[in-house]
Order: sequence, then C-alpha cells, then structure tokens
Amino acid sequence: QVQVVESGGGLVQPGGSLRLSCAASGSIFSIAVMGWYGQAPGKQRELVAAITKGNTTTYSDSVKGRFTISRGNAKNTVYLQMNSLKPEDTAVYYCNADVDNGRGATFRYWGQGTQVTVSL
Repeated sequence: QVQVVESGGGLVQPGGSLRLSCAASGSIFSIAVMGWYGQAPGKQRELVAAITKGNTTTYSDSVKGRFTISRGNAKNTVYLQMNSLKPEDTAVYYCNADVDNGRGATFRYWGQGTQVTVSL
C-alpha cells in the first residue's frame, strides 16, 4: 500500500506565501509523476502543478510565475511554493503520486488534502 501525506496549508493574506509539502511512502518501485490539484468550493478538482521523474514541470495558467513545484532531497517528496497568493487560490490542495509498481502498472494515490485560505 502507498500513503500520500500533505502538510503546510493555512490562512494567509492576499500577496502572502505558503509552502505545501507532500511525502509518499510504502510499496513504491518508482514514482512517474507527483502533482498538486486544487478544489475550490463547488468546483471540480483541477491540476495546479506537476513534476515528472525527469523533473519536467507543468503549471496551470492561473499559477504560472507565482507557484513553483520542486522535488525534495528526501525520496518521494515534493513541495509547492505558493507566492503572491490571491483570494481565488483558496481551495483544498491535494497531492497525488503516480506510482509504478515495477510490474508494468501505474496507480494514482491521493493525499487527504490541505486547506489553503487566502483572505484578509
């Protein structure tokens, strides 16, 4: 089994910064992609940023230039540095890991989510 755990959410004023952390553990052969998704109230979960095993990154247009996804020094960890936060960034942020089981199959695992609220 694989566990994905996020941390680092909270309440921040507009223009402020937060850093989210995510760690995957368990029966992992390798991780192809780790990503962050955001789900605002009443909306679908949407991709915010993702990073591949080869360190190729992808960002949604709404966060380009403000958010940075990176891999941590510890194995199977990823961070999301969120700068110049806006009220519309308010959402529950979920981390996911696309895990290769070493037998030709890939499975997606999700964390429990961490709330980010941007407000005065």
